[in-house]
Amino acid sequence: MSDRAISAVRAKEAGKHAPRGSSLGDHPLVQLTLVRFREFIREPEALFWVFAFPILLAAGLGIAFRNRPAEVLKIAVVTPELAQSLRSEKLLDVQQLESGAAEDALRTGKVALLAGPGAHGTVVYRYDDTNPEARAAHMLADRAIQRAAGRVDPVPSSDQLMREPGSRYIDFLIPGLLGMNLMGSAMWSIGFAIVDGRRKKLLKRLVATPMPRHYYLLSFLLSRILLLVVEVAALLGFGAWFFHVPIRGSLLDLAILCVLGSFAFCALGLLVASRARTIEAASGLMNVVMMPMWIASGVFFSSQHFPDMMQPFIKALPLTAVIDALRANILQGSNLAQLAPQVGVMASWLVICFALALKLFRWR
Repeated sequence: MSDRAISAVRAKEAGKHAPRGSSLGDHPLVQLTLVRFREFIREPEALFWVFAFPILLAAGLGIAFRNRPAEVLKIAVVTPELAQSLRSEKLLDVQQLESGAAEDALRTGKVALLAGPGAHGTVVYRYDDTNPEARAAHMLADRAIQRAAGRVDPVPSSDQLMREPGSRYIDFLIPGLLGMNLMGSAMWSIGFAIVDGRRKKLLKRLVATPMPRHYYLLSFLLSRILLLVVEVAALLGFGAWFFHVPIRGSLLDLAILCVLGSFAFCALGLLVASRARTIEAASGLMNVVMMPMWIASGVFFSSQHFPDMMQPFIKALPLTAVIDALRANILQGSNLAQLAPQVGVMASWLVICFALALKLFRWR
């Protein structure tokens, strides 16, 4: 048989085995591509990080720094005369405060510069010259003061540079990172442990024992105390040793704040994981819950950047309460009585979330 005849026979046999009505959609490569696509869209975590995360981050930072193009900077003054002169500068948001309140606002990063009267009619500017915003505020404030004086006889001024521990950006940042770490470690560790136990049907076996159900949930809260000591000591110890971040408040008050804040986040993690059946679902839910707090609660920049109408909602977030309380204790030496509003917010989240978790928790 010739080669041409053999090729014809093979083609005929191949045609017999080929599926009828085959099209491009039945091609193996097309089907495998569709499988990869379906796997992606069925993963809540992947959808969150690819689509929701950039949108939420852009929206949060866009709102927080909505005045950035105009470079409107917040400064504090202690006399009405200075406030009147400085308010002529449109690029400054001038707040007239009492001396103590102005010092606290400067120390906690709520304002970039503090202007006050000095000896013999001088103006004293207090700011951190390593902060670009503070340097810009100093230039604008001095320009406004000189303009108000007519520039014929310039107003003498002096600078008091703020480089002591407690007024730098790193001092502002460390309590924020500590609060973020308390939230992340509490929610991720508890959420994953519960969902993994439900997925492996371990919870189903535990519920068949005489153990009270709330013991299981309380065990997660108590286990956090052991890890909490290491987490807090590591970050604060590094900040104090390497950057000389001060701890001006009582260590006992600091410990109580960390425990209460961690418990509040544990309760929130229990609530988020109370019905989730897969790790992916729990991860997506926790990201949705934590992302607004990462952006709005003042971890990396002051929450005062957001509009006034949003402040009540931001102050009600558990991470905002934790960070504000930690900053006040560490940098200003505030005690628990002075931090009653923040303590109340944390306690409310702890009680409400734990009660809802007990009611909604699914063991199977």
